[in-house]
Amino acid sequence: MILSIESSCDDSSIAITDIKTKKLLYHKKISQELQHSVYGGVVPELAARLHIEALPKILEECTEYFPKLKAIAVTNAPGLSVTLTEGVTMAKALALSLKIPLIGVNHLKGHIYSLFIEKETLFPCTVLLVSGGHTQLIEVENLNNMSVVGQTIDDSFGESFDKVSKMMKLGYPGGPIIEKFALHGDDNSYELPIPLRQSPLIQFSYSGLKNAVRLAILKEEENNNINEKTISNISASFQKVAIGHIVMKLKKYFKTNPPTNFAIVGGASANKALRTQIESLCSEYNAKLLLAPMEFCSDNAAMIGRVAVEQYESNDFIAIKEINVQSRVEF
Repeated sequence: MILSIESSCDDSSIAITDIKTKKLLYHKKISQELQHSVYGGVVPELAARLHIEALPKILEECTEYFPKLKAIAVTNAPGLSVTLTEGVTMAKALALSLKIPLIGVNHLKGHIYSLFIEKETLFPCTVLLVSGGHTQLIEVENLNNMSVVGQTIDDSFGESFDKVSKMMKLGYPGGPIIEKFALHGDDNSYELPIPLRQSPLIQFSYSGLKNAVRLAILKEEENNNINEKTISNISASFQKVAIGHIVMKLKKYFKTNPPTNFAIVGGASANKALRTQIESLCSEYNAKLLLAPMEFCSDNAAMIGRVAVEQYESNDFIAIKEINVQSRVEF
C-alpha cells in the first residue's frame, strides 16, 4: 500500500491506496474553508498552522496500515510553499521511521489522475484543468508525457469566481456560491465582454471580465440596488460568459485537434453548467467525456495516491534529502 499526503493549499488530506488493485482503502480530508472564508480567500500562514493541527489527527487513523506500506507519497509542487512544507515534512519523517521510499507527486498530475481513482488509465486524453490556481488545456499521452497547449494569461477560471464572490461579499470559496445564485438569475441581465473573442490563439483570460463585473457591481451599489435578485443576475451573467469563453476556445481547438478522449478536472470542474456545455461539445465531436467524481474534484490525497501507484511501478522515487517544495512548476 501507499500512504499519500496532500497539503498544497487549504485542504489537509491523507489516503491509503492498494498498489496492485488501485483500490482506495482509506481517505480523509479536513477542509479549512470556514476559517478562510472570513478573509475572502486563503491566508497561507493560517493554512500552514491548520495543516499542523489536522494532518497528525488524520494520520492517527492510519496506523493500522503502517506494516503494509511500501512507500510514502506527498504533493511537493505546485502550491503554497508554506503549506506544501507541512506535508513534505510529515512524509519525510514517515519514510525515515518506516524505512520505506518517498515519492514526490506533481499536484497537477494528481488532478488528471483523479479521473482514474480505483480505475485503469485511459490515454491519450486531452484535459481541461480548471481550478483556483490554473486554467490549462493539456494533451496527455502518459504519466511522463504531458504538454500544455493553452492556458490563462492572467486570472484562472476558479479564481475569477472567488473574486466575483468576494466583490459581492458572498464568501469563500466563490465557485459553489456563484453557481448557486446563478441558478436563480437571468444570464442576459448584464452585457459582459467575452475575453479574447477575436484572438485565434488557444488562450484564456479573466481579468477583463472580472473588471467588467466589478464595474457592474459598483453601478448597482451607487443606485442602492444590491439585493438577492441583483446578485443572482450578476452571478448568472458572469457565469454564462466565464463558461462561454472556455467553450469558445475549446471549439477552436476541437476543429483542428478533435480528441478521442476529453476530460475536465480540478476544483472548478464541479461546476454543473460547465460540465453540461462541455458534454454537448464532446457529443458534437464524438469525443468520450471523462469526469472525476464530485468528491475528488477539489484537492485530495486519493488522487495523489493514484499517481503514486504509477510512479511506484516505474521506480520513480526521490531521496529524502533531495525532495523540496516548489510553488510553481509545470509537468
